[in-house]
Amino acid sequence: MTQINWLKEAENRKEALIKDAQNLLHIKSILDEENIEPSAPLGKGVKEALDFMLEMGKKDGFTAKNVGDVAGHLEFGSGNELIGILCHVDVVPEGDGWSSDPFGAEIRDGKIYARGVLDDKGPTMAAYYAMKIVKELGLPLNKRVRMIIGTDEESKWRCVEHYFKVEEMPTMGFAPDADFPIINAEKGIADFDMIQLPGGKALNEGNVKVLSFVSGKRYNMVPDEAKAVIAVKENQEVLLQQFTDFMNRFELEHASNMEEGRLSLSVKGVSAHGMEPRNGKNAGLFLAEFLSKQALDDQDARYFQFVSRYFFDDSRGVQLGVAYSDKISGDLTINPGKFTYIPESGGRIGMTCRYSVTNNMDETKAKLDELLQKEGFVIANYSDSKPHHVDEKEFLIQTLKKVYEEQTGEKAELIAIGGGTYARSLKAGVAFGPLFPGKPDIAHQKDEYMEIEDLLKATAIYAQAIYELAN
Repeated sequence: MTQINWLKEAENRKEALIKDAQNLLHIKSILDEENIEPSAPLGKGVKEALDFMLEMGKKDGFTAKNVGDVAGHLEFGSGNELIGILCHVDVVPEGDGWSSDPFGAEIRDGKIYARGVLDDKGPTMAAYYAMKIVKELGLPLNKRVRMIIGTDEESKWRCVEHYFKVEEMPTMGFAPDADFPIINAEKGIADFDMIQLPGGKALNEGNVKVLSFVSGKRYNMVPDEAKAVIAVKENQEVLLQQFTDFMNRFELEHASNMEEGRLSLSVKGVSAHGMEPRNGKNAGLFLAEFLSKQALDDQDARYFQFVSRYFFDDSRGVQLGVAYSDKISGDLTINPGKFTYIPESGGRIGMTCRYSVTNNMDETKAKLDELLQKEGFVIANYSDSKPHHVDEKEFLIQTLKKVYEEQTGEKAELIAIGGGTYARSLKAGVAFGPLFPGKPDIAHQKDEYMEIEDLLKATAIYAQAIYELAN
């Protein structure tokens, strides 16, 4: 058979690929559990994005199936074995500070700007067009190829959990939802809340009373906004000057406002993916740190001093006594992504812990439980997704290494990440692109973008990978 120029095949479909990607990106597919209905159990936006992919697949001749209105798949080919491509169409909330409409999918300087263009709608469309290329070329396959589409990847993974209860597990596959070359190791992901226990009657009343404190929306995002409403008995001007000086020291945007004797303080940080908190500036932590240094009521002080002692400037769990690292996947990281505090019920910290492949999370949790008991906190809403690791010798990895090296001319190194991709849902699955080495990872950040050139390169790589895996 004539050698196929996979990149040329992708470029031949460039206009259609960009248009379809933009149409998918226009959909505000954020989890919305407050506005659900029987046909949209996770909200209308994510269901609309799922329907968009399934309808497009039907028109292009793929076998399409809706699975419980939370997932679906598109399939072609024949054979007993099944190659899975695991994608998701839900996105994290857009956040503030964008240069253009987060759902406008505007093209500037060869880049598409939109929430989810890198994570994971752009790569989803690249993988979809890769399937189209293989299908339209009529290449012989002896395995089936199935794109599995989820709608809850950025939250609780209810989509794939339901999907694999009722549908077939692929023989092997990849998730186009991280970095190139090949991610064969993913850290474990433990999400949980630390909840402040009632501390009895307040013994001391301070100069500052915290009436409310809130920051963050997701465990897996570094929060870029925080707000506190406080009552100050004396020296308000002094406190305001301290607030300004503190935030200026860390070069953080901030604001204050006095209403009806109450002082409102707000801080702007820098959002980032929770798997590496050092890439962002956690607005909640900075505001909590400032408050922890004030003369607070007893209960307020217990919460804010706890946050300060164990989380401020420590994303590795050192102060918590759970620091860990290994050669395969690196450091354990902790991201406090959601903070709430009100005097009536105390405080809560929602976080994600990304722990190393060889770490025993049961032992780590036992250490946390012991510490928290002493500090007047308790763990609740605990979930744990175990680490994922695929050996380099596997056919899947050897094939993807060959494809990547042929398409890029670069060596296909194996890497580990702290993020969790759908690859860990497969018995034999890896994350494969779309972010090329050296490119900034702006997933979950404002002005998220993907270079069109990279979108086409990824499409070519995925097309060859599908063919080689299924042939």
